[in-house]
Amino acid sequence: MIPIGDDTPRRRPTVVNWILIALNVIVWLYEALLSGPALNRFISTAALIPARITVSPDLPSVFTLLSAMFMHASWQHIIGNMLYLAIFGDNIEDHLGHVAYLLFYLAGGVIASLVQVAVDPSSEVPILGASGAIASVLGAYLVLFPRQRVKGIIVILGFIRITTLPALLVLGFWFILQLFNGAASVVTSASGGTAWFAHVGGFVYGLLIGLVTRRKQHDQPSPYFVPR
Repeated sequence: MIPIGDDTPRRRPTVVNWILIALNVIVWLYEALLSGPALNRFISTAALIPARITVSPDLPSVFTLLSAMFMHASWQHIIGNMLYLAIFGDNIEDHLGHVAYLLFYLAGGVIASLVQVAVDPSSEVPILGASGAIASVLGAYLVLFPRQRVKGIIVILGFIRITTLPALLVLGFWFILQLFNGAASVVTSASGGTAWFAHVGGFVYGLLIGLVTRRKQHDQPSPYFVPR
């Protein structure tokens, strides 16, 4: 299912989420202008390379834990990531507040990357993309808004259909898929170019933050959980 929207209301305007999307797009457009040695130098400098973190960590290599989450590998990569961020990130920002959401997002990206590094510490393959940070957004959304409806496109036997499903089902299936692919990558020693465990680590972090913040606000009336 390709999500295209949700029905979760917001109480305040979205600011940080759109800024994050804009920064990702700007960095990608810069990448798209580069080619050959210039592009390779940029990737080598700004993308996360696990072996640099584990073998000889220094300030520039540690900084790539942040810089790598604003880079992408292709148009399909950034469009897919920004679509998920646009749909689900605004509600997490609304729930946490602007500053807390920014810290949550950046921490999610760093934690997701560290999980991937822990799984494959000697890898010299560059890791880049916002997927780990966005996975943390999805994890928090699953906990906070499990019954909200997500609209998406499903392709069945060549037919395209638009349908709505509970967030619990959509995001729960997404997480199971990441776990399955991550386990398969360990067995076959091939990731297919995707840092699956970054997705898993980010999602679990988002789940925990969602649980903690939901408990803190459980006595407050919420416009989100409306009986259906």
